[in-house]
Amino acid sequence: MSKILDALHQKNFAPPPIWMMRQAGRYLPEYRKLKGSRSLYEMFHDPNTIIEVTLQPIKRLHTDAAILFSDILTVLDGLGVSYEFQEGIGPVVAPFSPPLSLRPPHETYAPITHAIKELRNALPVPLLGFAGAPFTVACYLIEGKTSHDQKKTKQMLMRDPQGFSKLLDVITEATIAYLQEQVNAGVQAIQLFDSWANVLSLEDFRKCSLQPMEKILQAVDVPVILFCRGSCFFAEELASIKPAGISLDWSGEIAEIRKRVGPGITLQGNLDPMVLYGSKQEIAKRVDPILESMEGDPAFIFNLGHGLLPDIPVENVEFLVDYVHNHARARTEVS
Repeated sequence: MSKILDALHQKNFAPPPIWMMRQAGRYLPEYRKLKGSRSLYEMFHDPNTIIEVTLQPIKRLHTDAAILFSDILTVLDGLGVSYEFQEGIGPVVAPFSPPLSLRPPHETYAPITHAIKELRNALPVPLLGFAGAPFTVACYLIEGKTSHDQKKTKQMLMRDPQGFSKLLDVITEATIAYLQEQVNAGVQAIQLFDSWANVLSLEDFRKCSLQPMEKILQAVDVPVILFCRGSCFFAEELASIKPAGISLDWSGEIAEIRKRVGPGITLQGNLDPMVLYGSKQEIAKRVDPILESMEGDPAFIFNLGHGLLPDIPVENVEFLVDYVHNHARARTEVS
């Protein structure tokens, strides 16, 4: 078993493993060269591209896990909803008319499952699959594009709670089918991204975020890590549905959250990605307290509090991975 999988079973007593959200992506020069003028939609649906981009950070950075190159909107393929990625805007979802119906997942997600099978043969480390959590996918469906207050979504929640609940149920069913395809193809763990859950009150978070994620946890047979913006605030709520792990944003101290949730759940995080714009000395200064406070914890995975940004210097990302892998020696060299 790898350090990542050991940590997800609370059994890692070596230095902590590290991987990073969005580690396969635009900050890498080899990714930009490969992308060229192609659209993201095209790349997310081409098995060879999925394979190559997933492998790129493993070859360059030697992280302890690979995460599938895909997008949280890919699940919409299984609902027959069209979407695209527009330069300078991001994902744009076409208007849809309820009720949504599920397409056969085995056919719909064939490019992804083909890539997963090939990656399992090529990778020296575990492969993580992922999906958007149902509430976040619902936000994109209702808003049509990225929104920071999710006004239309919350209006629907307040004006038509029954309709909103039905929409979440359909997305949850589609997400389970999508993730089961990933698991059957060979992913060894899953991360669920509820990127917009932080706009919810605690009461609505329990109903609109936790309940759908709990259904997914119960249906998927590999370890699942939960991430949402606001995860430090919602840590006890996330722990209550008993995932394998919780990925934390940077708004709290990870050792304090360990005291709050207890020893039975893996904690992942939680360096602010903006730190990677700093000097190597500054990066080491910010990483040390996290590593030192979690030293000896058998259920800790080092990660960022959110994803890598496209203009972060790649040499700083390389430094971070090396530093976490060798932090005792590296701390001496930097000081």
